Amino acid sequence: MNSDFVIALHSLVLLANLPDHMANSETIAENVCTNPARIRKVMSILRKNGYVKTKEGIGGGYILSCNPEKTTLSQVYLAISAGSLKPHWCTGDPDQTCIISSNTQYVMDNIFYEAEEYLQNYLKEITISSVLAKIKNQD
Repeated sequence: MNSDFVIALHSLVLLANLPDHMANSETIAENVCTNPARIRKVMSILRKNGYVKTKEGIGGGYILSCNPEKTTLSQVYLAISAGSLKPHWCTGDPDQTCIISSNTQYVMDNIFYEAEEYLQNYLKEITISSVLAKIKNQD
């Protein structure tokens, strides 16, 4: 699974938990344990998809613009990582005469497609708010 998806979820849950639902990239990066440039890349995708807005200037940062009670992990997955279960490279060669080599890519593509459908259906049942609630119940 794409690590950007996990970074996006972590960031959205963090923003949902903050009283003003806002934080800058440095604050988010420190909480996620990654660098601010990576956060800005992920947050840019979230912004383009309407999950966050940006506030410029002093005291600016990223502001949650989605409803965490209605935003599902499936929606975020589709925005950030759709298709990431399938590897970028697959073994075999469709032009080979060997049945294994010539058919492995096709069969594996279908398996990864089905796995992604299962994952998306599962993630449709989980919201940003429900993740935040599970985190808070860990105390």
